[in-house]
Amino acid sequence: MIRQPIITVMGHVDHGKTTLLDRIRNTRMAGKEAGGITQHIGASEVPADVIREICKGMLSRMNANIVIPGLLFIDTPGHEAFTNLRKRGGAVSDLAIVVVDVTKNFEPQTYETIDILKGYKVPFIIAANKIDLITGWRATGKQSFLEALAEQQQGVAELLEAKIYELIGSLSETGFSSERFDRVKDPTREISIIPISAKTGEGMAELLMYTAGLAQRFLGKNLEIDVSEPGRGSIIEKKEERGLGTTLDVILYDGTLKVNDTVAFATPSGIKQGRIRAMLKPKALSEMRDSSSKFFYINMASAACGIKISGSGFEDALSGSEIVSTGAADYQSELAKEIAEIFEVDKAGIILKADTIGSLEALSRLLKSINVNIGKKDIGNVTKRDVLDAFAMRGVEPMGAVVLAFNVSIEQEATMESEATRITVIRDEIIYKLIDDYKVWVGNEKALEKEGYEKYVTFPGMVKILPNSCFRISHPAVFGVEVMAGRIKPSYLLMKDNGDVIGRIREVQDNGINKAQVVKGESVAISIDDITFGRQIKDNDILYTFMNDESISVLRFKKPELLSEEERVLLDRIYDIERVK
Repeated sequence: MIRQPIITVMGHVDHGKTTLLDRIRNTRMAGKEAGGITQHIGASEVPADVIREICKGMLSRMNANIVIPGLLFIDTPGHEAFTNLRKRGGAVSDLAIVVVDVTKNFEPQTYETIDILKGYKVPFIIAANKIDLITGWRATGKQSFLEALAEQQQGVAELLEAKIYELIGSLSETGFSSERFDRVKDPTREISIIPISAKTGEGMAELLMYTAGLAQRFLGKNLEIDVSEPGRGSIIEKKEERGLGTTLDVILYDGTLKVNDTVAFATPSGIKQGRIRAMLKPKALSEMRDSSSKFFYINMASAACGIKISGSGFEDALSGSEIVSTGAADYQSELAKEIAEIFEVDKAGIILKADTIGSLEALSRLLKSINVNIGKKDIGNVTKRDVLDAFAMRGVEPMGAVVLAFNVSIEQEATMESEATRITVIRDEIIYKLIDDYKVWVGNEKALEKEGYEKYVTFPGMVKILPNSCFRISHPAVFGVEVMAGRIKPSYLLMKDNGDVIGRIREVQDNGINKAQVVKGESVAISIDDITFGRQIKDNDILYTFMNDESISVLRFKKPELLSEEERVLLDRIYDIERVK
């Protein structure tokens, strides 16, 4: 059997995702005789006959046909639409539609969406929404964008064109080539941008046709299922519903589930099982948030569809987990491997808390892509234990001494412990911004760390005594030097190239002004006690900073990044001089 493709609608808040899905659901009102649209829990089905009716003009001109049974649109809002739709090693979604307000271009959640799609390698289309807000745009009542565009004035078309090229530029920044859908030559290499108005319906014909066309052309055997096989799905959400108890909203992506089937799923304490006592679908055109009185009962469901299941043992099920019929071979090892992969951590690193398995996995992927280690990860609110775990990281991995919290709360005890230990908890409801805030924190910590090291670590430095620059022979000796490499500052000990220490720098001055530090290329006067110029030192001598074992160890092994390449070479030379001495 050919199943319908699963399409996730994503995008920044207020860019029109909900309006677009409402428009898709209400398309039935314009084509009632064609069979209509059935809304399932967490999803909206658009049957093939509805697509054919809306797109009949274009299908005829292109000599094309719709062979899939329809399209299953996932209407869970925000990032959950994607991250909670998952299976081990990949994504349940076959395609995605990224909704972008054409008047605003990319915004934070748009970039987050693109990052997530890129991580899961899911193909997508850009729906450039709100073309009705382009200055001068005149609504035509047509469902085809190209037909509506033909009725606009030249200036309006040019304004829209400029906005589309801004989108092309933003996609280019994320590494994707793109073009307006009717100019795309190779859909495998270019992202299609389809201008639409979810409000007036213009462009919906092209959006549905191109989505169906891409699915038919590129998904191929991925859409073939055996309905006799045990069911496999993805838990979008867990709810408590009056008269039903604990229910799971599930997208069934493979096989068949039946009432009385036993299913397995992930919980915080491992794999558990539950028995399906009832399966429900919402009545046609009712929304997923409607009360259970608007659902109707079914005995069996085959992929791909959205269903609500109730039964015993579902209380601890984790949103984002796979749910598998126990009739499936090796279901236990599959789920165990899934949990192990999701909760796999490094020996040291940040503490990560998230609301669902899907969010945890998406964050883990993005953090790994920027080489961030994760020392602990879990689902649920930030606790005092999490803060203490982050505090313990401070001595092992300083950049891991932080808690990242996505879409969860911080318990009061955790807040108090955070204040006491000065452990930072970074919380946000946007994955993209959470990671950006972490990068800022790392930058600030490294700056503070470097400042701290510079207070007690002696850095490598090399100076040359300038000829004819002795201002005082002794008590103290004052003479001019040029910094040839590295840096020097007051209190640093200086030694000759044979390892003999000559004394400690008392002051560094430039034209009578005291300097806290001077670096390569600067010429200054320095003063040193307990030496006589002409006896221990003379013109053109080369002097080096004397470095104790701790300074050498810190800069060679613990914090080599505090030095430039030239300074590392100089450090090795100083180490050799002291070792020989």
